[in-house]
Amino acid sequence: MKKVFLSTLLLVLAMMACQSPSFAVGGTEAVPTVDTATVESVPANMPIDANSVNPASQDALVSLYENVSPGVVAIFTGAGQGSGFVFDADGHVVTNYHVIEGFQTVEVRFTSGYMAYGTVVGTDLDSDLAVVKVDVPAEETHPLALGDSSLLKVGQTVVAIGNPFGLESTMTVGIISALGRTLDSQHSTADGTFFSAGDIIQTDAAINPGNSGGPLFNINGEVIGINRAIRTFSQNNEGDPVNSGIGFAISGNIVRRVVPVLIETGNYDYPYLGVSSNSSLTLEAIEELELKQFTGAYVTAVVPGGPADQAGVKEGTEPTGIPGLFAGGDLIIAIDGREVRVFDDLLAYLITNRSPGDTVVLTVLRGEEKMDISVTLDKRP
Repeated sequence: MKKVFLSTLLLVLAMMACQSPSFAVGGTEAVPTVDTATVESVPANMPIDANSVNPASQDALVSLYENVSPGVVAIFTGAGQGSGFVFDADGHVVTNYHVIEGFQTVEVRFTSGYMAYGTVVGTDLDSDLAVVKVDVPAEETHPLALGDSSLLKVGQTVVAIGNPFGLESTMTVGIISALGRTLDSQHSTADGTFFSAGDIIQTDAAINPGNSGGPLFNINGEVIGINRAIRTFSQNNEGDPVNSGIGFAISGNIVRRVVPVLIETGNYDYPYLGVSSNSSLTLEAIEELELKQFTGAYVTAVVPGGPADQAGVKEGTEPTGIPGLFAGGDLIIAIDGREVRVFDDLLAYLITNRSPGDTVVLTVLRGEEKMDISVTLDKRP
């Protein structure tokens, strides 16, 4: 378990406070200046050819929208609205848990204008996923293909389609800004500590209230993520959060792993290791801990009786010059032979590749000694 600390940043679930579109109106905004020399250098009667601007990319985006938008839906509840997409021909729709939280029946609106009530058949608080079943004519179901999110690279173009501020079927374009992020999940322990959701995609594609649950596509029109949240400092005149260029999406491979189980059983069990770690240590902390390398997941706490505890993983117990930081813990540098540079790497590997009951091998540095520790995973309590 690792808590994500946001300091003064505001992490906002992207569907909140968005029952109707709002537009900022005011007369005090600064008026942008125009370079008249630049304007006058262009003949007034010159026609503008839209296809002259990178036509290959433009045509690809137009084609993508036309092909996939029929599979994107708007979801309405008594508390707000969000987005979703058609998962299969049986009428299963995937969205965020926080979009439908507190409701068993929701309204689903298709791009054709067709509307139907849907029943929530499965929820996953750990990754903020939910599945809604709708009974609709076959011509209304346009299942979308899932891509392999493990193949993503930072800098690749991505497209979000959803229902921001009630503006249905809105398309925005951006890039993958980072991979392997973590967020707090909606699943907490008995003492109120939240588990972490991992393998999160960060994007600068514009995501706003109402986009939650909608798909994030690669340039081939495959769903590689589900838009979940934004991090922002700003709000509009109505108090709604405003996109800051930092959005987060659940990875497509988590969707691929979790959703079929939600359809079949209604819930999904995540593997549980039972350790806490600091995702980013300062140079001062590394020196205080006397670690032998800069990368790895330093074990700050081990849950008593948990899988890691039973396997002999050690937490830090020796006081250092930094309050609350204790030395002597294991530094996890690999899992099943895969390098662990930060705790996020460890978490992403577990939730996308392992299940409760599986055995993993942690490679750790304990002082000067390097050792392998076998841990049999449990399910999150």
